[in-house]
Amino acid sequence: LIIPLVLCCACVCFTVTMAKTELKSKAAKAKAAMGGGKGKKKKWSKGRAREKLVNAVLFDKKTFDRLLKEVPKMKLITPSAVAERLKINGSLARRALKHLLKENLIRTVSYHSAQGIYTRATNVEAEA
Repeated sequence: LIIPLVLCCACVCFTVTMAKTELKSKAAKAKAAMGGGKGKKKKWSKGRAREKLVNAVLFDKKTFDRLLKEVPKMKLITPSAVAERLKINGSLARRALKHLLKENLIRTVSYHSAQGIYTRATNVEAEA
Protein backbone atom coordinates (compact mmCIF):
# COMPACT_ATOMS: atom_id res chain seq x y z
CA LEU A 1 0.00 0.00 0.00
CA ILE A 2 1.42 3.33 -0.97
CA ILE A 3 0.01 6.41 0.66
CA PRO A 4 1.15 9.73 -0.71
CA LEU A 5 1.80 12.18 2.07
CA VAL A 6 2.44 15.80 1.34
CA LEU A 7 3.97 17.99 4.00
CA CYS A 8 4.21 21.69 3.43
CA CYS A 9 7.13 22.47 5.62
CA ALA A 10 10.02 23.61 3.45
CA CYS A 11 8.08 22.40 0.38
CA VAL A 12 9.24 18.78 0.62
CA CYS A 13 7.06 15.89 -0.52
CA PHE A 14 7.38 12.46 1.07
CA THR A 15 5.90 9.16 0.10
CA VAL A 16 5.32 6.70 2.96
CA THR A 17 5.25 3.02 2.21
CA MET A 18 3.41 0.82 4.74
CA ALA A 19 3.47 -2.97 4.79
CA LYS A 20 0.16 -4.73 4.42
CA THR A 21 -0.88 -6.13 7.82
CA GLU A 22 -1.98 -9.73 7.92
CA LEU A 23 -5.29 -10.54 9.49
CA LYS A 24 -4.79 -12.96 12.41
CA SER A 25 -7.28 -14.86 14.49
CA LYS A 26 -7.48 -14.29 18.24
CA ALA A 27 -5.90 -17.69 18.91
CA ALA A 28 -2.95 -16.88 16.64
CA LYS A 29 -2.45 -13.53 18.39
CA ALA A 30 -2.54 -15.14 21.83
CA LYS A 31 -0.05 -17.79 20.75
CA ALA A 32 2.30 -15.15 19.37
CA ALA A 33 2.04 -13.12 22.57
CA MET A 34 2.89 -16.14 24.73
CA GLY A 35 5.72 -17.26 22.47
CA GLY A 36 7.95 -14.22 22.84
CA GLY A 37 9.54 -12.70 25.89
CA LYS A 38 10.42 -14.58 29.05
CA GLY A 39 8.29 -17.60 28.39
CA LYS A 40 7.29 -19.29 31.64
CA LYS A 41 6.52 -17.20 34.67
CA LYS A 42 8.75 -17.61 37.75
CA LYS A 43 7.26 -19.88 40.37
CA TRP A 44 7.55 -18.74 43.99
CA SER A 45 9.05 -21.24 46.38
CA LYS A 46 6.95 -22.36 49.31
CA GLY A 47 9.74 -21.61 51.79
CA ARG A 48 10.95 -23.74 54.66
CA ALA A 49 8.28 -24.68 57.18
CA ARG A 50 9.57 -25.24 60.71
CA GLU A 51 8.69 -28.50 62.33
CA LYS A 52 5.90 -28.17 64.84
CA LEU A 53 7.05 -29.07 68.35
CA VAL A 54 4.76 -31.40 70.25
CA ASN A 55 5.83 -30.68 73.81
CA ALA A 56 4.15 -32.04 76.92
CA VAL A 57 1.90 -29.73 78.93
CA LEU A 58 1.82 -31.93 82.05
CA PHE A 59 4.52 -33.94 83.78
CA ASP A 60 4.41 -37.70 83.73
CA LYS A 61 6.38 -39.69 86.30
CA LYS A 62 9.32 -40.37 83.98
CA THR A 63 9.75 -36.71 82.93
CA PHE A 64 9.42 -35.41 86.49
CA ASP A 65 12.12 -37.82 87.66
CA ARG A 66 14.38 -36.60 84.83
CA LEU A 67 13.70 -33.02 85.95
CA LEU A 68 14.79 -33.77 89.50
CA LYS A 69 17.84 -35.72 88.34
CA GLU A 70 19.22 -33.72 85.37
CA VAL A 71 18.29 -30.06 85.85
CA PRO A 72 20.06 -29.45 89.22
CA LYS A 73 23.31 -30.68 87.59
CA MET A 74 23.13 -28.20 84.70
CA LYS A 75 25.50 -25.25 84.89
CA LEU A 76 23.20 -22.77 83.16
CA ILE A 77 19.49 -23.32 83.76
CA THR A 78 16.85 -21.34 81.85
CA PRO A 79 13.22 -22.15 81.06
CA SER A 80 14.18 -22.47 77.38
CA ALA A 81 16.95 -24.98 78.07
CA VAL A 82 14.72 -27.06 80.34
CA ALA A 83 11.84 -26.99 77.85
CA GLU A 84 14.12 -28.10 75.02
CA ARG A 85 15.84 -30.86 76.97
CA LEU A 86 12.75 -32.36 78.62
CA LYS A 87 10.36 -31.70 75.67
CA ILE A 88 7.92 -29.74 77.83
CA ASN A 89 6.30 -26.40 77.05
CA GLY A 90 7.65 -23.11 78.37
CA SER A 91 5.05 -22.43 81.06
CA LEU A 92 5.57 -25.90 82.53
CA ALA A 93 9.34 -25.32 82.52
CA ARG A 94 8.91 -22.04 84.45
CA ARG A 95 6.70 -23.76 87.04
CA ALA A 96 9.20 -26.61 87.36
CA LEU A 97 12.05 -24.16 87.99
CA LYS A 98 10.01 -22.42 90.72
CA HIS A 99 9.49 -25.85 92.30
CA LEU A 100 13.23 -26.62 92.20
CA LEU A 101 14.01 -23.16 93.61
CA LYS A 102 11.64 -23.74 96.52
CA GLU A 103 13.40 -27.05 97.31
CA ASN A 104 16.81 -25.27 97.12
CA LEU A 105 18.05 -27.53 94.32
CA ILE A 106 18.88 -24.52 92.11
CA ARG A 107 19.82 -20.90 92.76
CA THR A 108 18.77 -17.65 91.01
CA VAL A 109 21.46 -15.74 89.12
CA SER A 110 19.19 -13.17 87.50
CA TYR A 111 15.44 -12.98 87.14
CA HIS A 112 13.57 -10.88 84.60
CA SER A 113 9.93 -11.17 83.62
CA ALA A 114 10.96 -12.41 80.19
CA GLN A 115 13.62 -14.95 81.18
CA GLY A 116 14.95 -16.31 84.45
CA ILE A 117 18.56 -17.47 84.71
CA TYR A 118 19.47 -20.04 87.33
CA THR A 119 22.45 -22.17 88.23
CA ARG A 120 23.00 -25.29 90.29
CA ALA A 121 22.94 -24.88 94.03
CA THR A 122 26.39 -25.07 95.55
CA ASN A 123 27.62 -24.20 99.00
CA VAL A 124 27.54 -20.43 99.20
CA GLU A 125 30.05 -20.48 102.09
CA ALA A 126 32.57 -22.42 99.99
CA GLU A 127 32.40 -19.83 97.18
CA ALA A 128 32.81 -16.80 99.49
